[in-house]
Amino acid sequence: MKSFLSPLTPSEEKYYMEKYKDGDLDAKNILIERNMRLVAHVIKKYQNLEDDPEDLISIGTIGLIKAITTFNPQKGNRLAAYASKCVENEILMYLRSKKKSNRDVSLYEPIGTDHEGNDIRLYDVIESDEEEVPDKIYLKDNIRLLYTYLESSLTRREQLVLRKRYGLYNSKPCTQKEVAKSLGISRSYVSRIEKTAIEKLKGFFTAV
Repeated sequence: MKSFLSPLTPSEEKYYMEKYKDGDLDAKNILIERNMRLVAHVIKKYQNLEDDPEDLISIGTIGLIKAITTFNPQKGNRLAAYASKCVENEILMYLRSKKKSNRDVSLYEPIGTDHEGNDIRLYDVIESDEEEVPDKIYLKDNIRLLYTYLESSLTRREQLVLRKRYGLYNSKPCTQKEVAKSLGISRSYVSRIEKTAIEKLKGFFTAV
């Protein structure tokens, strides 16, 4: 695989992102070129698939471009952290789309990985005869997007409250009272944080 330019420093990233937001397309191209190494890093986990690495690079680049165009520096995160999730999501959507179009696909053949890095197989998303496989996979896509938005757009406290309240990342769901006690804050404050965080996440999905 070909080599790529070194990543931008934080100050360089800020500079070119500001120029791009002001309409400088050359700055956008620089942001893309200097983050291609990140794309190559993400696709390494898929190197055992039959897909050509160069094809995955192309798909990952689409995710990178989407990340650059939607990135909000005001959130306080680095572009690389946000972009890596967008790149992986783009690759996973491509792989699942490819699998769904192949009638001979095995139920036990991996179609991607979950948030913990474990293989997801078609068998895993078929739990009953009531829903079609594509619906199950679509649900998995939305769950993965939810984690992406949660980590890139919410404050640490908002993330913590939602994780405890809804049992995210395989944790145990808690009541607002239990969350309040564990964080040393009032139950009403937990309720406000939860409501604000959910409204933020809803905004991403209703905008699609």
